[in-house]
Amino acid sequence: MNAPFTPTDADAPLWDLSDLYADPTDARIQSDLDAARAAVAELNGLQGQLIAADGAAQLSERLDRAIGLYERASDLLGGIGAYAFLRASTARDDAKAQGFEADLRQKISDIATPTVWLTLEINQLDDAVLKAALETGPAGRWAPWLRRVRQMKPHELSAELETFIAEQAPITAQWPRLFDEQLAALRARVGKEELTLAEALNRLSDPKAERRKAAAEGLTAALSERAPTLGLVLNVVAQEKALEDRKRGFKRPADSRHLANEVDGEAVDAMAEAVAEAYPRLSHRYYAVKARLMGLRTLNHWDRNAPLDAAPPRQFSWDQGRDLVLDSFADLGPEFADRAKGFFERPWIDARARPGKQSGAYAHPVTANRHPYVFLNWMGERRDVLTLAHELGHGVHQTLAAGQGTLLADTPLTLAETASIFAEGLTFDRLLAGAEKGEQRALLAGRIEDGLNTVVRQIAFHRFETRFHDERLKGEVSRERIGEIWLQEMGLSLGPAVTLNPGYEHWWAYVSHFVHAPFYVYAYAFGDLLVSALMEARRADPAGFAPLYRELLAAGGTRTYVEALKPFGLNPRGPAFWSAGCKRLERLIDQFERLV
Repeated sequence: MNAPFTPTDADAPLWDLSDLYADPTDARIQSDLDAARAAVAELNGLQGQLIAADGAAQLSERLDRAIGLYERASDLLGGIGAYAFLRASTARDDAKAQGFEADLRQKISDIATPTVWLTLEINQLDDAVLKAALETGPAGRWAPWLRRVRQMKPHELSAELETFIAEQAPITAQWPRLFDEQLAALRARVGKEELTLAEALNRLSDPKAERRKAAAEGLTAALSERAPTLGLVLNVVAQEKALEDRKRGFKRPADSRHLANEVDGEAVDAMAEAVAEAYPRLSHRYYAVKARLMGLRTLNHWDRNAPLDAAPPRQFSWDQGRDLVLDSFADLGPEFADRAKGFFERPWIDARARPGKQSGAYAHPVTANRHPYVFLNWMGERRDVLTLAHELGHGVHQTLAAGQGTLLADTPLTLAETASIFAEGLTFDRLLAGAEKGEQRALLAGRIEDGLNTVVRQIAFHRFETRFHDERLKGEVSRERIGEIWLQEMGLSLGPAVTLNPGYEHWWAYVSHFVHAPFYVYAYAFGDLLVSALMEARRADPAGFAPLYRELLAAGGTRTYVEALKPFGLNPRGPAFWSAGCKRLERLIDQFERLV
């Protein structure tokens, strides 16, 4: 579906945020701010008492009380912050909504910043003393959270500097805000139409080549117009990050993300190298076959995700998409389907595309004592069905992990994409099984392209990001140079069968992850390859898989990814693990070629 708005869009739901707050004037917002301030004051009354504890038992009790208060404040402030963000993400063209979010972010920072002493004091404790406290009393339940706190110990700064960084965070956040507002205001002029970013990207899947080309050229012009501002934002975000990394002693720009993900940088490098080495067998090979099928010598970049047939692709009403996704979740067991169904029965999903709404999709966990919300822009295409499954996978994961509490439910990115990509895979399998033979080739092509976008493209993004940050360490990187790096990495990943047409050098500018979460993107590839291994485990033992998988999701962030995968007999530290994931995608291309 490529028109900006259609009757199908009208069926897509809007969420209701009143479970959080009725509106920006809701008195509960101030009440919760006050409650958070009181919890922080009580917590701060414990400052110095962890170090001064007399024995393991007393330390354990004080740790438990302090971390419990910290989580209570996090729940209160997290709910407020989530409400402001969720509301603003559907109104990026509304200055009041953006200002409300910014003001609350500042208030939240003012309340939370005085708690920086907690992790600093925890990391002053001797390893043996802390170990005894965890083994002796109630603090033992916080061991997984404390594990992550202790990992940061070599990179912590003085209390004064940590406080300064926390106080500065709301100001730093204005750069991503500017980036979002620029993209929300972007309009691609296509004939007599003006398309939003989401609509223009969606039209790149139009069956008609001239419509794809017009949308791509309109988007190129719009991105080119905004590239000066977006390039400045990217440079400033990278410079701020480099300054903090230097102070904290991180040697490479991605190291802080690796630490947060609890993964070795060497493992990520090995994964990226394995995927890059497989480019010729994956993307290069597939796009050459696709070009031949479309009667082209090479594909234009706007043909990458084009349907193979000139006939309009199958459309899905919202109800059809919902039923398909719920049936797919039921393949894992009734609990998974019931949890996903709850999002539809309650107004927890905002799927209707409309002006001012930011592009993309996400599932926001809010806090463990609340419930998640799902956000997407429904256009009624196959990819939208899979996006719905992806975000609901996150949502179900978040509800299963909620029992751990907010601090322990938080999942490193290395596992955060597991449930979402797994749900996509289940939904695709059901789509393919229910398709007529003539439709199977198009579905398989779509699945391969999704795999290439998730694995190959995200690794290309990661390599682009790595090179950009490395060059930024030497000085500001010009828009022209950013474009050169982008074209080089995209060209290597796509191969000779795809032409990067003039203007494509500006297309880095719509990837918001580069600004919002530097070095986030490799997690998508990590998750996809990890899920490939889990899918194979499920095929080998469907009945035994489901309870282990539920346990993995319900554990939240209490386990590292190595620990989480051990019950399945999987070792993600071995090179064969990553190669197996690439092989699975390669087999799909084999299957596709047999249908040609």
